Amino acid sequence: VLAGVTVGLGRGANIGQGAGVHGARIGENALIGMNAVIMDRAVVGAGCIVGALCFVPAEMEIPARKVVVGNPAKIVKDVSDAMLAWKTEGTALYQALPAMLHASLTPCEPLREMPAERKQQQSSYKTWTETRS
Repeated sequence: VLAGVTVGLGRGANIGQGAGVHGARIGENALIGMNAVIMDRAVVGAGCIVGALCFVPAEMEIPARKVVVGNPAKIVKDVSDAMLAWKTEGTALYQALPAMLHASLTPCEPLREMPAERKQQQSSYKTWTETRS
């Protein structure tokens, strides 16, 4: 933590696995990709999508609803309504998972082998690339 600087996370912000946010502010409903690094006093605007492995340098200010990628970070385009809806739906799914898990817990014996009658699990969510096909 940078002395005197507080990390701020807006409502609905997602920080991907392995990402580092160091003394920065992340806006409401923003998505920080896996292993991205957001440095001291940087500001990521509401509804932004920061790509995986992106490096946002100290004091960079990213306006709302921008897609940011690279090392160093570069704004490459606007976040579309469809992209923001996809991100918002993903956030709602992540937020619902703990309650869904808790509600479905039951005691059981360990599975020693795959049952022959086991049904294929159905996907309830599509990745961004799947929504464009």
